[in-house]
Amino acid sequence: MSKPSQPGLSGFISKLLHLHCPSDLLISNLVHPCHSQRKSQHLLDTSYKPYKQVNLRVGSFSIFGSTDERTEAQKTEDEIILLLKKAKYSMMLGELDAANVFLHKAVRLAHQSHNNDAIIYTYSLMANLAFVQGQLDNAEKLFKAAMSFMLSGGTPQDDNAVIEMSLKLASIYATQNKNELAEHGFQFCTESLEAKIEKHKELPPDTVSEEERKDTRLLLGLSLDSRARYLAASHRLSGACRDYRHALQICQEEQGESHPQTLVLMSDLATVLDLQGKHDEALAQVKKAVELGQAAGHPDQHVLLGNMAGILMHKGEFEESIKLYEEALTLARAAGDMEAVEQLEEGLKELNRRKEEQNRSTTDDQAAEE
Repeated sequence: MSKPSQPGLSGFISKLLHLHCPSDLLISNLVHPCHSQRKSQHLLDTSYKPYKQVNLRVGSFSIFGSTDERTEAQKTEDEIILLLKKAKYSMMLGELDAANVFLHKAVRLAHQSHNNDAIIYTYSLMANLAFVQGQLDNAEKLFKAAMSFMLSGGTPQDDNAVIEMSLKLASIYATQNKNELAEHGFQFCTESLEAKIEKHKELPPDTVSEEERKDTRLLLGLSLDSRARYLAASHRLSGACRDYRHALQICQEEQGESHPQTLVLMSDLATVLDLQGKHDEALAQVKKAVELGQAAGHPDQHVLLGNMAGILMHKGEFEESIKLYEEALTLARAAGDMEAVEQLEEGLKELNRRKEEQNRSTTDDQAAEE
């Protein structure tokens, strides 16, 4: 892979941020999110933690009472940390409105105290929260704000945190059918990471930590996975197949063959192969995923079985397909995954429709022969 030209990469970042850094951006200028709502979580995803989490300090105590020797800056930082902990706990409980309130308070304090690390971290949390809620316009503004503060603070454009935010922006643009921005974003992420990995290979062994090397490769895997889903959705199946194969290779090497995300990628690759009419290769891929998933106790085994059932249906192996659909439905109902139940029931309907067509065709052929 040829090394990407830096002007093109810089151009993408400049285009994203409209050639200025909104250092005066206040949270009041952003839309306050309201509630809204891939089956499997992308476990290739890395979590950026730019804001150092420090333990809450305990004041000094004496027999004459307590004295708080913290500076005002330390008190403000502790208050921000406490708000962020409350926000994250609220998110764990699914209390997203409460989390938003805590995050808005935290970012105001961070601006007032000019704590750039806290500003970046809080914007990142707010952006991710808006992203998973489907509030894409708001998530876009927040990701851009966080990136602007990072870049103006000297963070390089090929930093994993910048690339991860760029990937989420590319995914937002893909969802919004802003295809030019989406494709430039995916290209920026993959080419930047590929160049970075090649640069790591040229450095002395102790220069780059094993954790950073692994995180960079996994982020490349996530970027390829995201672009593959975008390409598959736009019916560019050969490109999707290429990216899925590369992402799968990375995941197998870094996380292991039985890792949940490895199995999801195998299943997704099988889906694209099936769409290309390569039913035998698709079946081999998904069958391997199902077998490894059964051995490892994959939490979404019903999803893998459903995909295998669909591929068997396309091969015309209806009886085996019915068995797998029914097994998958039993597991999905036991797991309380009603979305999967609905999809599997639709698959069974399609299967029955095809069987009826085949039976009518057979009957018509027999009648014609008679």
